[in-house]
Amino acid sequence: MEFNYGFVLEKTGKKIKQVLQKQFSVKGIDITIDQWVILHELYVHGKQNQVHLCERVYKDAPTVTRIIELLEKKSLVVRKASKEDRRKFDITLSTSGKALVKKLLPYVVAFRKSGWQGLNEQDIRHLQRITQKIEQNLVL
Repeated sequence: MEFNYGFVLEKTGKKIKQVLQKQFSVKGIDITIDQWVILHELYVHGKQNQVHLCERVYKDAPTVTRIIELLEKKSLVVRKASKEDRRKFDITLSTSGKALVKKLLPYVVAFRKSGWQGLNEQDIRHLQRITQKIEQNLVL
C-alpha cells in the first residue's frame, strides 16, 4: 500500500488551521487564520503592496484583496494608493493591528510548541529541509 505524503501534509496543515482557529474563537478573537497570516506577514515585514503580499502568503490576488478589505473594516490594516504605481495599494498594519498581533503572538508560539511537542531539534530541521525541498521541486 502506497503512503500518500501529499495528503498527510494537506491534512496536517488543515488540522493546524482548525485547532488554532478554535483557540482564537475560544479567546474571543474575531479573525480567521488567513487573516492572521496577513497580519503576521505585515508585522514581520512591514508595508507591502498587495501583489507582494500575495507572493509572500501564497494566496491569489482575489483572496488577499478580500482579506485586506475585511481587515480594513476591522481597522486592523490601512490601505493607501502606492506612490510608485497607481494600480497598486500599499498595505500597513494600523495601531490596532499591531496591538492585536502582539497580543496573539504568544498564543501562536505556545500553540506551535504544543504541536511540535515530542520532536527534537534534528526532527524539526529534517521536517524543514524536507518540506522546503518539496516546495522547491514544485514549479508553477
